[in-house]
Amino acid sequence: MAAPDPNQGEMAADVGAKANPKQRQIRAHYDEKTITVYQAYNSEIASAAVDQQKLCASPQFRLTRMTWIKPSWCWMMYRAGYSYKDKNQERILALKMKHENFIALLEKAMLTTEPRKGIAPGDTSGDSKPAGEKSSVVKVQWDPERTPRLEKLGYRSIQIGVPSLLAATWADEWIISIEDVTEKARALERELRENPGVADEELLRRGLLPPEREFLLPLEVQKAIRVE
Repeated sequence: MAAPDPNQGEMAADVGAKANPKQRQIRAHYDEKTITVYQAYNSEIASAAVDQQKLCASPQFRLTRMTWIKPSWCWMMYRAGYSYKDKNQERILALKMKHENFIALLEKAMLTTEPRKGIAPGDTSGDSKPAGEKSSVVKVQWDPERTPRLEKLGYRSIQIGVPSLLAATWADEWIISIEDVTEKARALERELRENPGVADEELLRRGLLPPEREFLLPLEVQKAIRVE
């Protein structure tokens, strides 16, 4: 089941292109069949994933923890500090999923208002359960969206926590392509540092921002995760 596309044949002119975006909506880079989400990893996990086109190619990739993914490029930049934040987030990967699998993930989702104590929202290592106990619930958090300069905006961006019981299926079957976009993130940071007055439209034109637009979900899923 593919999500309806309200902008058939068009791409948004800017990240969060609407003048008055909804408080909670999924804004993403997608085409007729796939949607892109992002996550940051250490170099060993990322290199193996890109080389073999399998996220779990490295033994360092842990299927026992919740993994948080983000469809917002700017929120990924904020979370990973353009890939400079720490060694566990030094490589940023763009992960493509089919629409139907992305929607299937959210059909299993439960809204959460805050992360577990000691775990930052969207932590690369994510949520974990005691030994022997696995989670089957997909988690959704809505955090303030960010600009390319990492400034907080007045509306929200979704983060999706893939639980341990779904991790193998997600990593092995639902991710259909993996691209290393670390250099793109660093080029964005460098351009903003060297040319602080550059317009978002120019960043988009140069490919430093992906075109993102609203991705629609079935009504029952929208209600469950409080899309507005």
